[in-house]
Amino acid sequence: MLRLLVAAGLAADAYVHWVFAPDMAFVEGGSIGGDVLFRAQAVAAALAGVLVLAWARRWTYAIAFLVAASAVGALLLYYSVDVGAIGPLPDMYEPVWYGEKTISAVGEGVAALAALAGFLTARPRRTAGTDEPPAEAPGGPLQPQQR
Repeated sequence: MLRLLVAAGLAADAYVHWVFAPDMAFVEGGSIGGDVLFRAQAVAAALAGVLVLAWARRWTYAIAFLVAASAVGALLLYYSVDVGAIGPLPDMYEPVWYGEKTISAVGEGVAALAALAGFLTARPRRTAGTDEPPAEAPGGPLQPQQR
């Protein structure tokens, strides 16, 4: 269930960012265009969603959490505060709210929370050479050698 929540939230995020990327080409400031940032976010969200669907591992949930949480954090920051251009990043301040922004925020929020839950509940994979207990012999548990 967590996999589907993460993937669905990231899919909504990817869709909204991809559709709105052309509108962000005219954002001023910074050396990276807003359209490039939106397309990069769309691709990152799509890839993270596919990773979680393909492999529900702690590392894939961690990637999905970083992608989703950073997106919802940026959305809320740029809605609330006019931070201006930061280094190569353009001034993305947008103090208006509309339906697509709600879809993006809800998708990112659901994906971030589900990815965090997945990260916390996923079992780490054991590999050869770890601290696994020795296997039992066919006749029962291993017994210490007697003298």
